[in-house]
Amino acid sequence: MCIIDVHTHPVCFREGRSRAAVDALVARGRALGIERMVALGDVLAFSRSQTAAQVALINDETALLLRWHPDYFVGFCYLNPTLGERAVGREVARAVGRGFRGLKLEIANNARAACMRPVMAAAEVHGLVVLQHAWSMTKIKQRAFHTDPEDVATLARRFPNVRIIMAHLTGCGVRGVLAAKSCENLWVDTSGAAPETGLMEYAVEKLGAGRVLYGSDLPVRDLPVAIARVTGSALDAATQRKILRDNARALLQLP
Repeated sequence: MCIIDVHTHPVCFREGRSRAAVDALVARGRALGIERMVALGDVLAFSRSQTAAQVALINDETALLLRWHPDYFVGFCYLNPTLGERAVGREVARAVGRGFRGLKLEIANNARAACMRPVMAAAEVHGLVVLQHAWSMTKIKQRAFHTDPEDVATLARRFPNVRIIMAHLTGCGVRGVLAAKSCENLWVDTSGAAPETGLMEYAVEKLGAGRVLYGSDLPVRDLPVAIARVTGSALDAATQRKILRDNARALLQLP
């Protein structure tokens, strides 16, 4: 089994930063068949809305992972869009220079917000994939910060030339699949809450096998459980192979 995990946080709430911890993570991943991990950064370490210096530190730590294991980790640049166009531009330029392949957005703002425009413009110019946190909520008290599946779909329609991943299939559920259905530039990753029977099959039925990507949300979810979302489904072997590796390899343009 060869797997590309598009949703991991090797450093999480300041844990896992040492060389020994990273080496152990890589060894465990390889033992489970994971050939590459997308490192998204310690995105909630400081607050939901970090300073420019904190954003830079988060991305410096991701860059260190890439230096230690360049054949294993794929870097995504964490951004706080509320810091403004100049700050976003500087951080994206640093990331591109380090070989990062995508941008990660969490809960600094809603995906519909106007501050997303410089982020998406930079993604389009540099050919970067955008991974947007999302979760299905019916009572959001902080709407300015939290992003629903429909918000991600709105973002995808506003920027059709940018490739976007909606995080957390099992957090967004059927609602997320239906929101993503009409957006050809929108993929979903399989991370999220506990596995839900039939949801993987439903996502493939509505989106097609090519728009579903395996993601674990490590260390929030254990790797064997995350993998079993796919391998324990009723999907055939060819479809599982697409979800576990082939789709991510094509989307991220990996060798």
